[in-house]
Amino acid sequence: MNILLINHYAGSPKMGMEYRPYYLAKEWLKMGHNVCIISASYAHIRSNQPLVNEDFQTENIDGIKYIWIKTPTYFGNGVARVKNIFVFSNKLKRNAKKIASELKPNLVIASSTYPLDNYGANKIAKLARAKYYYEVHDLWPLSPMELGGLSKWHPFILCMQIAENYAYRNVDMVISLLPKTKEYMVSHGLNEDKWRYIPNGFQIEDWENVEILPENISKKLHEIRISFSRIIAYTGSLGLANALKTFVEAAKKMSNSGVAFVLVGSGPEKVNLMKFAQKISAENVFFIDSIPKKFMPSLLSEFDFLYIGLQRQSLFRFGISPNKLIDYMMAAKPIIQAIDAGNNMVEEANCGISVQPENDDAVMEAIEKLLKLSAEELAILGANGRQFALINHDYRILAEKFLE
Repeated sequence: MNILLINHYAGSPKMGMEYRPYYLAKEWLKMGHNVCIISASYAHIRSNQPLVNEDFQTENIDGIKYIWIKTPTYFGNGVARVKNIFVFSNKLKRNAKKIASELKPNLVIASSTYPLDNYGANKIAKLARAKYYYEVHDLWPLSPMELGGLSKWHPFILCMQIAENYAYRNVDMVISLLPKTKEYMVSHGLNEDKWRYIPNGFQIEDWENVEILPENISKKLHEIRISFSRIIAYTGSLGLANALKTFVEAAKKMSNSGVAFVLVGSGPEKVNLMKFAQKISAENVFFIDSIPKKFMPSLLSEFDFLYIGLQRQSLFRFGISPNKLIDYMMAAKPIIQAIDAGNNMVEEANCGISVQPENDDAVMEAIEKLLKLSAEELAILGANGRQFALINHDYRILAEKFLE
């Protein structure tokens, strides 16, 4: 089968996020299918951008055919990003006949977070007489409305709403990364029989071929371990949405507990968090720069407990599927989750403790509970998480489910 996956933000391990298209494509290739990913030449979430000089430029990455559509660069979420989105979507639709003729897809997947790529995807699918799927990462335009405060009458929101409704009315199947979206999608025109839930996942090879940590990181962790008996860590983006001030406040309240609080990553809030930790004299808080994804298994193995938190947002009522949480589970470490969402993977897996978001006392109490558990009890929690991830989030399984 010829599979065409359209994802504006698709990346690769060397480029950085977004990884899901790459991992699904790798599994589909192993299953004997031909896969092509169409993506934009510029996406803000990548750490490295492809070098693209032509409107449609082809590149082979680890056996996967990528076609880069040349788009303008942008910073932030202003007009320049909107222009980038429309350039990609318009070029995709205008060249639908050429794409259909050259790639001859049997399955076309629109998967760009925003719904505008559905127009081009459906057009390509019709011309190629292929199936047309819509893979929903986030609910747009609901996300920019609830997270960004945009009015439903804003021209950009109206445009996205029309595109979303178009997709639900015309699609052959919706693949939702979030578990609680069916009712919402049906209210916007989707036939409920066309809804499927396939969450984010992990690639097993990343956990079988573990890369040794760089010496500077290993040395810093060793120095922390000399002064502290336990380490709880957060890894990932340091942004407002991650509510990490709560993590630092909990650290201050546990200054004499022998627990070190480590934040690994970068992001817009990193400097503010460092200043805040210094201001409140949270001397058991340590910051480590972000590291390549290939080192994540060996990094997580260095910690005793792992933390994930998010701001309280009504949008999370549809559920969440964080890659970070799946990595935590694969690391077989007890997890503290401070998130209020429509699903609770930590409770489902029985792999840690869930508390309400943005509550430093609750985080502190959860850590204290873990500190009282025996090594055997902690190991059981960690093993529960890993088993849950292996059963529900292995990309080998998810790729097969997708094509079923």
